[in-house]
Amino acid sequence: MKPEYKFSLLGLMTPFVSIAIFVSAPALTNAQNIPELLSIDPRKMEFEPVKFTPPKPERLILENGMIVYLLPDHELPLISINVMVKTGAIYEPADKVGLAGMTGSIMRTGGSGNRTGDEIDEAIEFISANINVHVGSDSGSASLDVLKKDLNFALGIFVDMLRTPQFEQGKLDLAKKRALENIRRQNDRPSGIASREFYKVLYGHHHPYGRISTAKGISSITRDDLKTFHQTYFHPNSMMLGVTGDFEREEMISTLRNVFGDWPKSDVTFPSVPPVNPNIKGSVNHVEKDVTQTHLRIGHLSIRQNHQDYFALAILDDILGAGGFSSRLFQDVRTRQGIAYSVGSTLRAGNFDLGSLLLYAQTKSETTHQAITSMMAHLKRMSEEQVTPEELNRAKDAFLNSFVFSFSNAGAIVSRLMSLEYYELPSDFLERYRDNVVKLTADDLLTAAKTHYHPDNLTIMTVGKAQAFKKALSTFGPVQIIPLTEEE
Repeated sequence: MKPEYKFSLLGLMTPFVSIAIFVSAPALTNAQNIPELLSIDPRKMEFEPVKFTPPKPERLILENGMIVYLLPDHELPLISINVMVKTGAIYEPADKVGLAGMTGSIMRTGGSGNRTGDEIDEAIEFISANINVHVGSDSGSASLDVLKKDLNFALGIFVDMLRTPQFEQGKLDLAKKRALENIRRQNDRPSGIASREFYKVLYGHHHPYGRISTAKGISSITRDDLKTFHQTYFHPNSMMLGVTGDFEREEMISTLRNVFGDWPKSDVTFPSVPPVNPNIKGSVNHVEKDVTQTHLRIGHLSIRQNHQDYFALAILDDILGAGGFSSRLFQDVRTRQGIAYSVGSTLRAGNFDLGSLLLYAQTKSETTHQAITSMMAHLKRMSEEQVTPEELNRAKDAFLNSFVFSFSNAGAIVSRLMSLEYYELPSDFLERYRDNVVKLTADDLLTAAKTHYHPDNLTIMTVGKAQAFKKALSTFGPVQIIPLTEEE
């Protein structure tokens, strides 16, 4: 009787594949069956689709408008609290770029309540807790990780940090010195120059998505600026709070009401953010840098994450260049032609406005033209020919089998749901993502590529030695030279 082999896929992650396979077969006790088992081609193995239904957190709203997500997890005596705040660098004044991020960092280091920043560091170190505050491009966040027994003490510090930061002048001065040093050194990395200048051209240097910090702007930031930014945006009705870990529901709700309940709601007026110009014209741009390799950025504007074609474009991106060793760009530009140290693509779907599609590479100066030509050809081919069944199945399987890792723990589950609500996406977005990926066909991908890929309207950015390729670069269009000033 021929033995039956049962395979169970534990996990698959990309771009570097990690697979654990358990094999069960009664006949394996017979050593003569081992050669037959070893002869099985792993590439021909078939697995049942991964089915996973994450637990659903409870959502409630406190009297002051704060949205709370609760998901107990009694495995370890730990509690994590994560906060999302409706704020971001997109709302900071154009002449003070960096204010939002500095506000977040000094909230953490600059003291709060009746404690100095150093006293807070000593207190949370003593109980092995961790507290962070951050303000990014279009959202703010804060987090607390603490042992259950120390929750009340750490939570008091955390709440003070959110409500009554002191913004110590000494900590602000130190942060400004660090920011100015970063500006002074930001031209040391060619890859950083390439990305920075690419997005400045793509979005416009006056748009919040294209603006960068300057020495003049950082130097002008004052303690009053930080206090004003905090007082404008940090209010309970502009926050979502997620709690996971070893707690009891009623006790936690009572605790949250005690520490946040007397924090009154407030009307928040958000500055208008100019829409991204969807009609940006492609261009060829060069930054002169005395390096032996050219750093390339090629791309155009793309969709928001709530677009119906997001699922298809995400799979297309995996096939084009985001799928690591198996992607087309890697297989051709690096492996077959051997002209790129690194190569790939990234779909950055926008949260509140248009995102971008970016192709990137690092190549020798002498092969700059060849690399650009090859990358553009691959992008064009995506909108002219169907992907192969093997490419489609690999990309779909990579997503479907790694989907479960989006819900690796209670904290990840709650954070994702908070993020979906914050960015006005449906709560079942990820489940729909999975279902839509399963349904995708090669025709669907080709239609999406024809609609959203624009190989004839690309923004090209090169950083390197123009002497080796400047004339060749002009074959793609008039070359705009972008100078690097001492500040930039």
